[in-house]
Amino acid sequence: MFRKAKRICLLALVFLAATLQAQAQNKKDEAVAATDNPAFVPMVKVGKAVENGDSILFVKMNNVYVFPNMTFKDKKQQAKYNRLVNNVKKVLPLAKQVKLMVIETYEYLQTLPDDQARQKHMKIVEKSIYKEYEPQMKKLTYSQGKLLIKLIHRECDSSSYEIVKSFFGSFRAGFYNAFASIFGASLKKEYDPDDTDRLTERVVLMVEAGQI
Repeated sequence: MFRKAKRICLLALVFLAATLQAQAQNKKDEAVAATDNPAFVPMVKVGKAVENGDSILFVKMNNVYVFPNMTFKDKKQQAKYNRLVNNVKKVLPLAKQVKLMVIETYEYLQTLPDDQARQKHMKIVEKSIYKEYEPQMKKLTYSQGKLLIKLIHRECDSSSYEIVKSFFGSFRAGFYNAFASIFGASLKKEYDPDDTDRLTERVVLMVEAGQI
């Protein structure tokens, strides 16, 4: 029973309660959507610049991040760090897809004529999200679900609560947040790369750059 409730909670926390994709826009970015792969997107750009009448070829590469070497006081701390790396690799692609879905959904809703049409469309989207993403969400652990909430804030610059509120209204946002609180989670959780999430940010940057 608890396992089932946890899965429902995760679904509510993330896709049902945080993301919506226009059903007509079913395309996916495989480099971002693959939950079993790092969220590394090659950013190699080859171009040509003209300087003093001469054409000069250039190659623009990914950022390379240099951090102090990790030191661990014991194996338990090292194992905790390794779990963080694995969790980031698992859920960061989902968080990036959330960003794409939020943008696409917002833009699509702007093309609809009135609130009634938008509400009708959102009901269709809500069902499609359950059908498409429930298998992926069932594979997430509780800690991965909580991490995903934070990474959604990092990618979207808005908490999951704010996203739900903008699409579904205050009542639904409050309901999902109250349900999440039963399991010790919060849709209002924010990402703080300079303090509490400093280590997570280091891992995220290195994963994005393909360094780990």
